[in-house]
Amino acid sequence: MKSEDKDKLKSEGDDSANKAKRLKPSRRQFLKGLTTGTVAIGALTQSGCAPAVPPLKTRGATNTTTVCPFCGVGCGQVVSTRAGKVIHIGGDPGHPISEGTLCSKGAAGIQVVNNSRRLQKVLYRKPNGAKWEEKSWDWAFERIAARVKETRDKTFKTTVDGRVVNRTEAIACLGGSALDNEEAYPLAKLMRALGLVYLEHQARL
Repeated sequence: MKSEDKDKLKSEGDDSANKAKRLKPSRRQFLKGLTTGTVAIGALTQSGCAPAVPPLKTRGATNTTTVCPFCGVGCGQVVSTRAGKVIHIGGDPGHPISEGTLCSKGAAGIQVVNNSRRLQKVLYRKPNGAKWEEKSWDWAFERIAARVKETRDKTFKTTVDGRVVNRTEAIACLGGSALDNEEAYPLAKLMRALGLVYLEHQARL
């Protein structure tokens, strides 16, 4: 490499270093700029030029503290209502157990109340059928009771190998995430009274 080229590269390197040094502010310059920016933002806020912030969803709503019903932890919730309708469910920051936090199930509790896809009618499809039919609740309750009794009477065992068991293995019960503690307890009691041994409750289904 020629001496002229070496001198040129060295000169370019010195210029880059000097440029970077000029761009790097000193501690005094940094604090001065920070103070100036803070004062400017404060002046804009006081003059009514503050940036627009969207209103809170719960503004003007009635907030009621309650306890999440979905498990035994008992996390605190704040239910916000407006015109008699639940508009938001969040964690209660003043609750001694959860301190404002909720699991995914508790945070999505509003979907149990407000959900356009929630079924509100009984839909029945005949065996090997292709269409769903709307039925009344009375029809569904009577049919379920009749089928449970018929199956239990046919399969109920009082003893097995000389031991008293009083059970049926032909019926199973599966709970779901929409059941709260007050609903899950009597459901389990009813199933045990019928003699079911296959009883499961999955909180995430």
